[in-house]
Amino acid sequence: MNMNDLQNVWQEFNRATHISTIRNEKHYTEMVSLADSLTEVIGNAKKHPLLDLFDLVCELIRAYDAEHYAVPDAPAREVLRFLMDQHGLGQSDLPEVGNQSVISMLLSGARQLNVRQIQALTARFHVSPNVFIDKAETLH
Repeated sequence: MNMNDLQNVWQEFNRATHISTIRNEKHYTEMVSLADSLTEVIGNAKKHPLLDLFDLVCELIRAYDAEHYAVPDAPAREVLRFLMDQHGLGQSDLPEVGNQSVISMLLSGARQLNVRQIQALTARFHVSPNVFIDKAETLH
């Protein structure tokens, strides 16, 4: 591996993405925006060339959240249930995520959230996408 080539590629990649350990709110906001953009591009694809980048960005956000926002380690379905309760929403009140039966399956754990649904919930509730990603799901 040629370190000069690696350094050049890394510098160009870093200029485009600002990928690094998140150290402040401004950078945190940039990474959340990048994660949102990636979810738009990836959509529902189970295999996509940018999925690893999405995982990396989510891991950076998760690390910052853990240090600065003490997010309880709850399953995504419990977070969704909590947010729905807090906002007085029923299963039919989230059409951007799916119909009532889809929401029911998500809340029961019979179905996992996909990238599009995470994006919709993140936009609706103004929270980090990480709260909807179960740690067990991101392990390969």
